[in-house]
Amino acid sequence: MVEWLGNLLPHPVTLFAILTVFIVLLSGFLSWLGVSVADPRPEDAQTASGTIEVVSLMSVEGLHWIITHVVTNFTGFAPLGTVLVALLGVSVAEHSGLLSTAMRALVLNAPRRLVTFIVVLSGILSNTASELGYVVLIPLAAMIFHSLGRHPLAGLAAAFAGVSAGYSANLFLGTIDPLLAGITTPAAQMIDPDYVVGAESNHFFMIASTFVIAALGFFVTDRIVEPRLGKFDESKSTMVLDEKAMASPNAQEMKAMKMAGLAFLALCILVALAVVPDDGLLRNPETGGLKGSPFLKGIVVLIFVMFAIPGFVYGKVAGTMKNDRDVIEGMARSMSSMGLYIALVFFAAQFVAFFKYTNLGTVLAVEGAALLIQLDLKGPEVFLLFILMCGLVNLSLGSASAQWAVTAPVFVPMLMLLGYAPEVIQAAYRIGDSVTNVISPMMSYFGLIMAMAAKYKKDVGMGTLIAMMLPYSMVFIVGWTLLFYLWVFVLGLPVGWETPTYYQP
Repeated sequence: MVEWLGNLLPHPVTLFAILTVFIVLLSGFLSWLGVSVADPRPEDAQTASGTIEVVSLMSVEGLHWIITHVVTNFTGFAPLGTVLVALLGVSVAEHSGLLSTAMRALVLNAPRRLVTFIVVLSGILSNTASELGYVVLIPLAAMIFHSLGRHPLAGLAAAFAGVSAGYSANLFLGTIDPLLAGITTPAAQMIDPDYVVGAESNHFFMIASTFVIAALGFFVTDRIVEPRLGKFDESKSTMVLDEKAMASPNAQEMKAMKMAGLAFLALCILVALAVVPDDGLLRNPETGGLKGSPFLKGIVVLIFVMFAIPGFVYGKVAGTMKNDRDVIEGMARSMSSMGLYIALVFFAAQFVAFFKYTNLGTVLAVEGAALLIQLDLKGPEVFLLFILMCGLVNLSLGSASAQWAVTAPVFVPMLMLLGYAPEVIQAAYRIGDSVTNVISPMMSYFGLIMAMAAKYKKDVGMGTLIAMMLPYSMVFIVGWTLLFYLWVFVLGLPVGWETPTYYQP
């Protein structure tokens, strides 16, 4: 059913183009009907009439606005620049071999009892480097389990769960953080024009989530998935252990990794010296605090530096990068793979901008918030429904940015009107967006995982893989949602750097 429904959907790029045209038509119709709502914003930001009306794009003024704003809608779309800048730094660490070596060192040197936990944890951490976890860690984990006399599909499942179902969690800020924050910001600005959501806005919660998801993945693999798989039948496998692929990092690679670690430590010390003291260079010059400081505003630049410099140091010592040309080549190779993303962003940017200009997002948010209040769904329980909805939508629309670009303009303003901060709303979205990745045939790497699994079990089918991964989705969504509730509403902890839990106009 999921696959059938997913196949009915057009490509995400086409989907955004269709939705953009739909916004134009809908704005014209609702404007003709005179649809409006009371302006919920602070008094000094309200319209003169005190109401917000739907603005038509099916008019001369609307046509002029479209023609003159298509380019700026695209170039001004926050996730575009922030993601590309962060990716440039990550690409240096990836193409030098640093990330791959670190992953192999972590997994291959893990104590036997902790292999499963380390595999899941490594999968979560690999999200920093995009497809590295899918291409390197998942097949490696299957081989490691095989060499230990365990079922290789259990290793594959554990790594897949960490890489995909734990997609948003991480100890470090990665490209997904500025990407989502850049979509959340314009959605929040429908209610509060000056509101800005930073890339660091979910960092604390995602650090905690990393260890919780790793522990849950360990439990599901060892107690549920592997016992169900039973004893591995070598006769159904076409896979021969590749000793070379399972080799631990050699002496030169370990030396290079140590030097990269020292470079990373030195950078951390420099940043700490600029942030920790009350008069630190990267603190807010007006308040002396971190909120609104160059440190938080420039976090994407720090991501770039923290990956690029250790990556180059590793490459120089390991011999994989000799000069600036190798660094530039690594950056260029990563940028060459971003064509589809840029095409998606172009149409997603138009959709978000059209949605904001027509006031459709604000109107839907006000009416939706009123409905939730009428149904008495204004407490923390509203997030349970929100997370479940995001997980369900994710089954057919697997791209994190594509799904958030569609849902954020509606749900961020709606939940803000109920009193919740955009940062908390975004954190809840990341749970739903992650946990169902492993059971969605629409996930871009699902076919690759199928091919890997078939090497160990010739007759493996889509149903087999989904059934194997379903316990992860079920346990993760329950455990992660409970963590969210405890973190935000019981302990009252911030989800990120100086981020509020509740929105106060």
